[in-house]
Amino acid sequence: MYIVPEAMIADLVSREASFEAVEQVFAAMAAKDAYNFPVVREAIGHEDALYGFKGGFDRVGGALGLKAGGYWPHNLEKRGLINHQSTVFLFDPDTGKVRAMVGGNLLTALRTAAASSVSIKHLARADAKVMGMVGAGHQATFQLRAALEQRSFEKVIGWNYHPEMLPNIEKVAN
Repeated sequence: MYIVPEAMIADLVSREASFEAVEQVFAAMAAKDAYNFPVVREAIGHEDALYGFKGGFDRVGGALGLKAGGYWPHNLEKRGLINHQSTVFLFDPDTGKVRAMVGGNLLTALRTAAASSVSIKHLARADAKVMGMVGAGHQATFQLRAALEQRSFEKVIGWNYHPEMLPNIEKVAN
């Protein structure tokens, strides 16, 4: 079994590779060759955390796996850690044997951004000039970078519950 720690992910997975993988899986899902399992998500009654599992199978890509993790809303203020924490487990679809345990925090951010940018590529008008962003937290910078790779937006309009966080996306937009 391979163990790939979070610290290695940035050197192994690019935004471009994430985009291509997500686009391929979306196509496989549309062709009924891949699917997600029902999500399990629960409040654990500790640290106000939510914890869960998201899994799926891609027959075409031969990928079987799940992400275990969740949201710990006090991590940043108490521990200096990001609030979302996750680990990805990959399995051999022929045997069920575990193939890998992979740090999932950056993978989650890249996958989420890739899913949005795939939708921009296939659904947004080619001449779109304005990008709207709701949220300016940790994930927003990933989302905006991915969006800007799909269209040449001239203007980004952002909103966040905590307006003092808007400079996070301003740095990416400029």
